[in-house]
Amino acid sequence: MEQRNQTFVSEFILQGLFTQEGYEGMVFSILLFMYLLSLLGNLLIVLLIRCDAHLLRTPMYFFLSHLSLADVGFASSIVPVTLRNLVAQDKIISYSGCLSQMYFFSTFGNSDNFLLAAMAYDRYLAICLPLHYTGLMNRKRCLWMVSGCWLLALCQATLYTSMVSVLSFCAAQKIPHFFCDVYPLIGLSCSDTTAIKMVGMTDGILDILGPFILIVFSYARIFLTVMKVPSSSSKRKAFSTCGSHLTAVILFYGTLCWVYMQPTSENNTLASLMYTVVTPMLNPFIYSLRNNELKSALKRGVGQLRISQTTWK
Repeated sequence: MEQRNQTFVSEFILQGLFTQEGYEGMVFSILLFMYLLSLLGNLLIVLLIRCDAHLLRTPMYFFLSHLSLADVGFASSIVPVTLRNLVAQDKIISYSGCLSQMYFFSTFGNSDNFLLAAMAYDRYLAICLPLHYTGLMNRKRCLWMVSGCWLLALCQATLYTSMVSVLSFCAAQKIPHFFCDVYPLIGLSCSDTTAIKMVGMTDGILDILGPFILIVFSYARIFLTVMKVPSSSSKRKAFSTCGSHLTAVILFYGTLCWVYMQPTSENNTLASLMYTVVTPMLNPFIYSLRNNELKSALKRGVGQLRISQTTWK
């Protein structure tokens, strides 16, 4: 009788970004550049906000610092293993390493989702209820909201990882993906996966559609409120404060839908690459290019660094 216990599976083979030989070096260089750019940009935003008392006390930037941390973790849970597999011959990831990657990928990915919703709610309060904004978005409430985002993400990742860990993998060990995602692993299992698929469907409705509906509701109210403002300059100012966040939302949910609406398509690899690498890389540029406060904080930081260097000399 065939043994059907997951303990006999000690490793998986990640099939990688591309199956064609000869492109590994080029893909490795591009991916490494994008990853380093993502780390530099997101960590710079975190550093600027954490070192600036005014920015740190502002709810929008407080949420942004956590979004940048989530993007660092999101990319770091996938890209290093992918880079290793591009230059290695075996392209193997251990069973425990696969579950760990899935756990951290789910944690940081879902925290991105919840934090984007929290930022949309913050913009709604700032524009639609400006007189009550300071009282509603005080320091304590911001801490509770951020803690809730991370806690929900951790619970969701723990649920998925625990359910996958009890699945049986009989013979097929080749994961048709460049990282350990939930659905490719489910496809390899010879266990009954009905329960985890039902959980995934419910989770998609609650944890993905829920925050998305909150974002849509927030921006609908923002749009209606701003359109009632008679001044054109006030309208432009209000919309400009939401432009960066709205761009990040479209990029995040657009690629997310691309990934999970066509799980068997060949384009899924490209969509996953956009979702896991390109989006975290672009977010620092999206939030900083048109943000005068972040630019000013950067100038102050550079100025302080020059003063420190002069003092040491």
